[in-house]
Amino acid sequence: MFIRAYLRASTEDQDASRAREQLTAFAKGQGSSIASYYTENASGAKAERLELRRLLNDAQPGDVLLVEAIDRLSRLPRDDWKRLRAEIDAKGLRVVAVDLPTSHQSMKDTSGDEFTARMLDAINSMMLDMMAAIARKDYEQRRERQQQGIAKAKQEGKYKGRPADEEKRQRIRELLEAGFSVRKVAKLAPASTSTVYAVQTEMKESHSATA
Repeated sequence: MFIRAYLRASTEDQDASRAREQLTAFAKGQGSSIASYYTENASGAKAERLELRRLLNDAQPGDVLLVEAIDRLSRLPRDDWKRLRAEIDAKGLRVVAVDLPTSHQSMKDTSGDEFTARMLDAINSMMLDMMAAIARKDYEQRRERQQQGIAKAKQEGKYKGRPADEEKRQRIRELLEAGFSVRKVAKLAPASTSTVYAVQTEMKESHSATA
């Protein structure tokens, strides 16, 4: 059994690898070990994530996609989640989440009992969709509260916004100009790949404006 662990945090200020020890211990408790880790700082509300894409490209039928919780895999809107689910299913991946006990059985071999295997697949499919919907709802509520807080702070003249880390962005620009790949720049800066892409876009727009 080939287990691929996916670890995600929303912002570069958070430690995406925080759950690595927990996932490693969980797999060991199931009598298995994790063969590959995919770690990134990116919003779960975005469908295109570099490390998730790499995991899906690497995956083979029967592999396990292991996550700490379903919201680490997705906070996507319904249609985007359906597309991701379809790709996961097409790859033959089995999703296991530490916080979803009904998925743990997927770590065990049920090939000798077709009825049990089909029942577990049906239950896990339903639970996976339900947890993904809850994760999206939680994301929307957080965003709504955040916007309400910003609006209130603006009314009171207290809102200043989040300052850009210009020193880090300058470092990213220098590394990009030196010819490093986006992933390598993200590692060296260090920064999230989304931040590197944003700086790269700004550089292209700036070059176009001065050309």
